Amino acid sequence: MKSSLFVGVLLLTIGATAQTDRKFFKSKVATDLHLPFSSGVLTDHTLYVAGTTADSAQLAAGIAPEAEARMVMEQIKQTVQSAGMGMDDVVSVQVYCTDLALYDAFNRVYTGYFHGNFPARAFVGVSKLLFGAHFEVAAVAIKK
Repeated sequence: MKSSLFVGVLLLTIGATAQTDRKFFKSKVATDLHLPFSSGVLTDHTLYVAGTTADSAQLAAGIAPEAEARMVMEQIKQTVQSAGMGMDDVVSVQVYCTDLALYDAFNRVYTGYFHGNFPARAFVGVSKLLFGAHFEVAAVAIKK
């Protein structure tokens, strides 16, 4: 009996200490379009930034790939800053791209958002993205 009571108390203690405060951030684009997700979720010192694309109206107007990449990176930056962090707190980035020939165009924009070391990154080719986007970017940032 004592051992099961001890295990029960231990599990309750672990559960109580494992819970963290979470803050949810929603970009203007996500809010305006009533999208069913948060742009970022901050838990402890880690921010998870949702997959981000350029504004659908801009995409429909035929925005140039470099301008699209800049728009995406600006939205990532805004979400990171909303959580009280900077782009140098970003430790991991995943880029999804519908045309791998746009790798250099994306990098010309991307490199301007970081100073010093770059985050770990994946650049993945996909057949389609929402709204006809060329790029979708997700990131993880850890507050120093």
